[in-house]
Amino acid sequence: MSDKLRVGILGGTGMVGQRFISLLENHPWFNVTVLAASSRSAGKPYGEVIGNKWCMDTPLADKYKDMVVMDATGDIDKITSMVDFVFCAVNMKKDEIKALEEAYAKHECPVVSNNSANRFTDDVPMVVPELNAEHINIIPAQRKRLGTKRGFIAVKSNCSLQSYVPALFPLHEKFGVKDVLVCTYQAISGAGKTFETWPEMIDNVIPYIGGEEEKSEQEPLKLWGKIEDGEIKLADKPNFTAQCIRVPVSNGHLGAVFVNFEKKPTKEEMIEIWENFKGRAQELDLPSAPKQFLHYFTEPDRPQIHTERMLENGMAVSIGRLREDTQYQYKFVCLSHNTLRGAAGGAVLLAELLAAEGYMD
Repeated sequence: MSDKLRVGILGGTGMVGQRFISLLENHPWFNVTVLAASSRSAGKPYGEVIGNKWCMDTPLADKYKDMVVMDATGDIDKITSMVDFVFCAVNMKKDEIKALEEAYAKHECPVVSNNSANRFTDDVPMVVPELNAEHINIIPAQRKRLGTKRGFIAVKSNCSLQSYVPALFPLHEKFGVKDVLVCTYQAISGAGKTFETWPEMIDNVIPYIGGEEEKSEQEPLKLWGKIEDGEIKLADKPNFTAQCIRVPVSNGHLGAVFVNFEKKPTKEEMIEIWENFKGRAQELDLPSAPKQFLHYFTEPDRPQIHTERMLENGMAVSIGRLREDTQYQYKFVCLSHNTLRGAAGGAVLLAELLAAEGYMD
């Protein structure tokens, strides 16, 4: 890509917004030209707004410190004149987010969203680039509905899915995934928190994350869906049931998966498929794509948060402990980085896919 695309980040002060900023600092295709947040932050330098609330491991780059924060809702005309597309990670009510994203799209500005508001809009693609990249082909139908030539909305799926759905997806075509029970153990950064801002999570477990179980059960059916008559029709299987638990970990979501197949594979067949799986992101050699998406570990105590969450710059999925089960055919565990693969990193990878396939032209 000869000229970098100009990027805006809506919701740049939150945990995911900060992750976008750190990921895009030296991106080969994208250059951040706008940081936007609420009207409370607008008009002030980003460094002043963020103060001691910067949560990333790497320091805030100097080039962002003096960038004046804009109003994500009040400065749409100005922002869309300064960018080629935006990432959206705002913290607002769902109906407000939906309206905001559509407003940017109608200003002929593509929106790549980390938010859940549009995930079940029929003509909005919800994409994991390795799994269902073909869903971006719905965009012309969405543009027709919106009355746009260039603007559209594309979203990424919930962070919880990124651990277990990638492990199941390549097995489904050959063996037919039938029933899935998953328990997720989710890091506090998924709630936009650190141990400093949420000390109650130290030495604690909370067996409830609002709305998470519904997302974990329903969103996979859109990823497995098919484009028909200008919309994405949800798949009717696999059957999912989920429990989602908040655990005292800074970053990294782990899933414990139990699965039945229509045609039971061998362990060796499953591991071979995982180790050899490549998706569209690998075919296109996108800048943020892991060279190997799925990694299987044979050690009985792997994968672990400390050793595996940053695998392939936090964009790979780690799998282990595959064995037969007494109630289901198989069980295994899998792990991903929730703010990299599961949030900002996944959205950046989606934007790379959209750019490579010509949707940002």
